[in-house]
Amino acid sequence: MSAATGFKRLGIAIVAVVLVVIAVLSTVALLIPAESVREAVKAEIRSVTGLDVSLRGEAEVSLFPNGAISFANVALGDDRQPALAADRLIARLQFFPLFAGRIEIADVALVRPRINVQIGPDGRSNWAGLIETLSRAFGPKASRPDHATSFSEIRVTGGTIVLNDAVRGISETLTDVELALAWPSISKSFAATGRFTWNGEPIDATVALSDFAAALVGDRTGIKVRLSGNPLKFAFEGAMSLRPTVKIDGTIAADAPSLRDTLRWAGLQPLTGGGFGRFALKAKTNVSGGTIALSTVNIELDGNNAEGVLTFATDGRQTLQGTLAANELNLTPYISTIRLLTSNQRDWNRVPLSLEGLSGIDLDLRLSAARITMARAKLGRTAVAANLRGGKFTVTIGEAQAFGGVLQGSFGLAATERGADFKSQLNFIDVDLETCLSELFNFRRVEGRGNLALNLDASGSSMMALTRALNGNASLVGRQGAITGINIEQLLRRLERRPLSGAGDFRNGRTPYEKLTAIFKITHGEAVVEEMRIDGPKVRIGVVGSSSISAREFDLRGVAALVASTPNEVPPPFELPFVVQGPWDDPIMLPDTQALILRSPAASPLLEAVKNRNTRDTVRSAIERLTGAPPNAPAAAKPAQ
Repeated sequence: MSAATGFKRLGIAIVAVVLVVIAVLSTVALLIPAESVREAVKAEIRSVTGLDVSLRGEAEVSLFPNGAISFANVALGDDRQPALAADRLIARLQFFPLFAGRIEIADVALVRPRINVQIGPDGRSNWAGLIETLSRAFGPKASRPDHATSFSEIRVTGGTIVLNDAVRGISETLTDVELALAWPSISKSFAATGRFTWNGEPIDATVALSDFAAALVGDRTGIKVRLSGNPLKFAFEGAMSLRPTVKIDGTIAADAPSLRDTLRWAGLQPLTGGGFGRFALKAKTNVSGGTIALSTVNIELDGNNAEGVLTFATDGRQTLQGTLAANELNLTPYISTIRLLTSNQRDWNRVPLSLEGLSGIDLDLRLSAARITMARAKLGRTAVAANLRGGKFTVTIGEAQAFGGVLQGSFGLAATERGADFKSQLNFIDVDLETCLSELFNFRRVEGRGNLALNLDASGSSMMALTRALNGNASLVGRQGAITGINIEQLLRRLERRPLSGAGDFRNGRTPYEKLTAIFKITHGEAVVEEMRIDGPKVRIGVVGSSSISAREFDLRGVAALVASTPNEVPPPFELPFVVQGPWDDPIMLPDTQALILRSPAASPLLEAVKNRNTRDTVRSAIERLTGAPPNAPAAAKPAQ
């Protein structure tokens, strides 16, 4: 017999066997009544899960090429509002038991199930009764048929999970749920692997329980959770128990490319401003009731690394508390979008303030760092406390090494119907005044070291509105420094020799001082001088007047005097009244024209001409062109004594 003939006979035999199997399966399908199939499947599911499934639709039996039974309109729980309802349940059958006329399930698939989880005011879930049934089925006293090998996998396709918590006001929906449940038919462990969509983002998920039966009754069991998606990657490994209260302990790890996007995805409103980008967290975790405690925290945010402890309370209003310490912090990203001034750096910003993020969560955080960077400002060792409660944000500075000195005090911001309420009580002690005033007010005219105190409050919808409503007081005491942009001694000596030589341009040079005192009373954005004295080795200056904070302009009057070289110097030192007007960053100082004319012997005929009505206007105009002074220059303050 040739090989070809042998292969031909073998092929015929195989075809015959297949035809016999098909015939047998077809006969079995005809001999097993539909109602018997329905009851057999229900009994099998009840044996494995302990649950009574309502198979309300028509049954379809398919035994070739794969044995399967499909039921439409499947429900679990209360018929009026079932805990689970599916369009179809498909039970794939084990092959060989069919020849003996038995229905044994290999695995189960739920097509488009809708899983409804309702938590009532008493804290009891609509799944409580079903879970109790499951726990009895998997308990030590559970009994099963001797022949039951039972199915070990349940698949969920196109599912939806709805969670409603009446007490906490939580309502969440997971869609496109695709899961494979490794049912603990042989071992005591349980695992679910798959994916779902929440708030428009698909998330891959894995949950594993080391002891499913213990978890059902609330006893301690090991648990692993993995979530992975574009907004967030999350992992937890530890143990949990549900009685007498929820308790979870283990290790947590999470990271996100943008914490701001993750918070929005989770339905939380992040703080306004910039930052909150790259985020990573590792910590030991303990959950008890509604409190999540994180210890040995290592947190990274926008390149900043800190260590400490955090506690998050979910009972009632969400509250985050903690203490963190860092070696170096860069806070520039968080203030990068805050624009105090317009692009020309001359006017306050009129863009409305946005403070929506202050109302989403309560915060009580203590932070310490060896070095802090905020744009161009550099702070040394700093300890601060940040508190956010009911939309009111307050930062208390215990002590910070700032601008070469020490900063203490507090400032706060609260969202209101008018926009924002602002309050500050800040004390800058022994700081470098040039750097401090430049960073705070963009004012670069004072050098030296000294103290600055600010006690301010305002309400408004923008920076411009806040400056117009600003009230409070401010004081500045400087020592061993200089006023830059003008040489007052040089100006006085020139005008002493030649009073009518013209004011010229003296907006350069420096005026050294030994002590500077400035005290302001601020009302509705207007800073009125209560005292301003500049005592230098060559000049003394006394100033009165005001400054518009909203317009960033000076309107000051004063008297500058040369200091006597000897106590009995004759004639007495030269004194000159003056005015200071114009913007903060480029003010104009003008001497009093009338005082200059009175000191000039050559000006006597001019004074007589001014008294004459016929020549007054012509002479006055000539004087103004000569000296560059405005008409009717105001009277000046007396010099400091």
